[in-house]
Amino acid sequence: MARFDNILDTIGNTPLVRLDALAPPGVAVFAKLESFNPMGSVKDRMARAMIEDAERSGALRPGQTVIEATSGNTGIGLAMVCARKGYPLVVTMAENFSIERRKLLRFLGAKVVLTPAAEKGSGMLAKAVELADAHGWFLCRQFENPANAEVHTRTTAREILADFAHGRLDCFVTGAGTGGTLLGVGRALKQADPRIRIVLAEPDNAPILASGIPQPRGADGRPSKSHPRFQPHLIQGWTPDFIPHLTEQAIAEHLIDEIISIGGNDAMRVSRELASREGILAGPSSGATLAAALDVARRSAPGTHIVCMLPDTGERYMSTPLFEHIRESMDDAETAISHSTPGYRFDRPTPPPVSATAPVSAPPAEEPLDARATAFVADIVRDKPVVLFALEWCEFCWAVRKLFARLGIAHESVDLDSVEYQRDDFGVNIRAVLRARFAPTIPQIFIGGERIGGCTDLFDAVRSGELQARLDALGVAYDHDTALDPDTLLPGWVHPRDPA
Repeated sequence: MARFDNILDTIGNTPLVRLDALAPPGVAVFAKLESFNPMGSVKDRMARAMIEDAERSGALRPGQTVIEATSGNTGIGLAMVCARKGYPLVVTMAENFSIERRKLLRFLGAKVVLTPAAEKGSGMLAKAVELADAHGWFLCRQFENPANAEVHTRTTAREILADFAHGRLDCFVTGAGTGGTLLGVGRALKQADPRIRIVLAEPDNAPILASGIPQPRGADGRPSKSHPRFQPHLIQGWTPDFIPHLTEQAIAEHLIDEIISIGGNDAMRVSRELASREGILAGPSSGATLAAALDVARRSAPGTHIVCMLPDTGERYMSTPLFEHIRESMDDAETAISHSTPGYRFDRPTPPPVSATAPVSAPPAEEPLDARATAFVADIVRDKPVVLFALEWCEFCWAVRKLFARLGIAHESVDLDSVEYQRDDFGVNIRAVLRARFAPTIPQIFIGGERIGGCTDLFDAVRSGELQARLDALGVAYDHDTALDPDTLLPGWVHPRDPA
């Protein structure tokens, strides 16, 4: 393995993988796996290029806030670059893009400003321009920034050409978001060999480029309104509601040999097949690009070599329709596998092991409770108004913590599995006391010395007002105005009618 000075030096040099299961016989279809970039998408290349180009030109000053409108991947790449280089980052994003992307951005330190879905891509771009002008922030302008296309000419295209140094490349298939990959790679491939066909895929219900209708623009060159052929579509990252300058430039340079329309459902289907048959996890835009590449492959002569771009990983689409068919509980086949052996089943407790020497009917001897743990539980429940006995890894404990945080309830958390409580099995002994005196489950919540119960008991107390009444009687401060459904804080896999 190579050694790198920082995370940014790991960008690029992504693998080119031949697809055997999905490609038709006799035609070689290769996928450029951009998910191998550090933040999981092709946009890492552009993010670093735009920031470093602005640093060289002086357009970006040390410590200046960076802002950009993005559907997610560009923002995630920028968040990585800005975190490494020390720039604050603000991202504007339409509210209908995946929740995973928002969380990744915030996890990386960025601020995310949502814009109305009805305002589409042009709305989030206009908000970014407005904020940049108002605060003097550096706007990346990914849809028109030459550094976006240049990095693909300098890196992505050269990588592809190097992979075919001893062979022939016949066709390159890509989608278009900003147009940077299309323009940058298309230029370099056409310069290397004009016979290489460049195929562009776009959503079938938003055939902006296929329509041939120019983008309406204002006097400043910015889109004055949405393109007349735009419709909302399922392929995140593709085709904003306007034609970017970089895409227009690719059209003007006659780089596009063919445009293929891809349906959103086909994009989802191929993305799922890519995972289940090739073992490659990728997002809807990757599925759509591969669907177009397979269309080309089926029409191509044996011996044809095709490369398609797979822009990102699939993990940031779990809250989208891409994963809607994936169950969180066991299906019938999985349940049948579980039932094929007697132990460790959801629908039946595992019998305790039987000692070879003890009589089967002999009840297990009860261990005496640890005196120190017994005193600790009594003291903390008596002395602290709100006490949570929890486990660090438990999702139901997380749900309780989220509720306390939302309501601003200060509490004492005893994390039984934490390092603090591991010494001398203190946490184990505390749990034994809780099991013997109250209940075997964790979490356990106490208010004013009285046990509320577990997670769902606490949530029921919120809904009934019992929790609020107890807090008021104790004089414990909390946010009286926050309205929330506690069940929304439960783990996503919880289904009341389907415990498996």
